[in-house]
Amino acid sequence: MSTRLSPLLTQATGVTAVRGEGVYLYDADGRRYLDFTSGIGVTNTGHCHPAVVEAAQRQAGELIHGQYTTVLHPALLELTERLGDVLPAELDSLFFTSAGTEAVEAATRLAKQTTGRTNLIVFQGSFHGRTTAALSMTTSKAAYRAGLQPLMAGVFVAPFPYAYRYGWDEETTTAFTLRELDYLFATQSAPRETAAIFVEPVLGEGGYVPATPGFLEGLRERCDRHGILLVIDEVQSGFGRTGRFWGHEHYDVRPDVLVTAKGLASGFPLSAIAASTELMERAWAGSQGGTYGGNAVACAAAVATLDVIQKEGLVENADTLGAHLMTALGGLQQRYPVIGDVRGKGLMVATEFSTGGEPDSSRAKQVQKAVEQRGLLMLTCGPLGNVIRWIPPLIVTSEQIDHALGLFEEALAETAKET
Repeated sequence: MSTRLSPLLTQATGVTAVRGEGVYLYDADGRRYLDFTSGIGVTNTGHCHPAVVEAAQRQAGELIHGQYTTVLHPALLELTERLGDVLPAELDSLFFTSAGTEAVEAATRLAKQTTGRTNLIVFQGSFHGRTTAALSMTTSKAAYRAGLQPLMAGVFVAPFPYAYRYGWDEETTTAFTLRELDYLFATQSAPRETAAIFVEPVLGEGGYVPATPGFLEGLRERCDRHGILLVIDEVQSGFGRTGRFWGHEHYDVRPDVLVTAKGLASGFPLSAIAASTELMERAWAGSQGGTYGGNAVACAAAVATLDVIQKEGLVENADTLGAHLMTALGGLQQRYPVIGDVRGKGLMVATEFSTGGEPDSSRAKQVQKAVEQRGLLMLTCGPLGNVIRWIPPLIVTSEQIDHALGLFEEALAETAKET
């Protein structure tokens, strides 16, 4: 009997990668692909960075699995201490899990137990994971929830300040979204019943839409006024991706709980939530745990990841090259009106495709396939699949950005002839 992968695992590209190095992936025939997917924002330090590889190999020879509710291990303790250098000072307590969705579930438990409240508020277009509680909070695509509803009760959805979709300026959009949030408080989830507001500083799967400053500041003010926890989901926007170490650092806002994963360990499965010790101590004993959380090899890789980000100036590189990328894409937008919007922070950038004012998911997919044929791997996102996202490893150079832009323009020109 032969076995195979589930047919439900749809592949974004036709590539089988046998090796990765830096910003490149290689197939079995030796063909090189410029990888502007980064494993969906995971390999911020590039593929197989020598420092990460060495740390993981060394740790694998010493201790692979030290189950951290049974024994502690040095890699876990070192990572815990090192994260204190980059986290907001008040978030001085950490709980580690294996995946972003697990961390969101842990943040949900923490919020409900410490506030004694039942309800959660999320935003239209959000992605928080695929396990039951996290999926109940995910609204970026109906397919994720299909056939599983009803999901967890007590989750309420408010609009996100997606100015391009609404056709308004940022100020108008921000005012609208905050009014609607207040209306939600008045009609669906009273503040005294609301444990937490979960928000991505930049929508990920929902279309790479940055929050507006006034929106996040408005959330912080309402949370303070009503005793609601502000949980900032940095799973995709953290670890330098946006040109700041954390995406929320673009705004004058501090979280009560921060969720991180993806770029944390350069491809090893590791995630975490951070909160104040005072908040963590108010949760119920035994509510945090898990078999693989804080895995020794993953923790060693995460420590090496922090070293690489800091020593090689990857946050600054994301900021500088992100600005270069945005400027260049703005120029392409002028020449190719099918690019309706260019937006983003750092190296978390979106090109949204529209024709005649309507989303053009067909053209976005054509361009994505056309660049693959030219050796550039990219991903689409957004509820309608009409957004191509730019998420290269943070080690990318300006020359590699420009090469990708050239391939992207070739694909735009080619697909324009087909339509």
